[in-house]
Amino acid sequence: MEHDSSGLQVLSRQECLRLLSCAPIGRIVFTDRALPAVQPVNFRLDGEHIVIRTSIGSKLAAATRHAVVAFEADEFDPDLRTGWSVTVVGHARAVHDLDEIARLAALPLTAWAPGNRDHYIVVEAEQVTGRRITAEHASTAESPLSSRR
Repeated sequence: MEHDSSGLQVLSRQECLRLLSCAPIGRIVFTDRALPAVQPVNFRLDGEHIVIRTSIGSKLAAATRHAVVAFEADEFDPDLRTGWSVTVVGHARAVHDLDEIARLAALPLTAWAPGNRDHYIVVEAEQVTGRRITAEHASTAESPLSSRR
């Protein structure tokens, strides 16, 4: 098991994808008017592709056409001080092919936000990285409260 310089467990690509497949919400990072923007989204993993439903006229739809984006999902237990975080970087594309739209529409991906969400964005998982902190490593870290004493 590999650890980074801060003691966090480095996750394999396969483990990162497995964790992503279980996460209900992630955050997509894109550029909006030359500034970074972050938007929470529900998503599904389709193989190694992240699939997001949005409305065709949304800022997200406009900003992600043929753009490089980042995507992040995580899960943390603040009481146990354990958790994981996975980041994906890749090209985003709008889906226009009717056969692909029909296939993606069959995924268990229901938009949480109100309104018509019939526009699909697919993010290619080109770079996938992840880290996990376990109870063993969390217990050796100094608590933020104990450093104030």
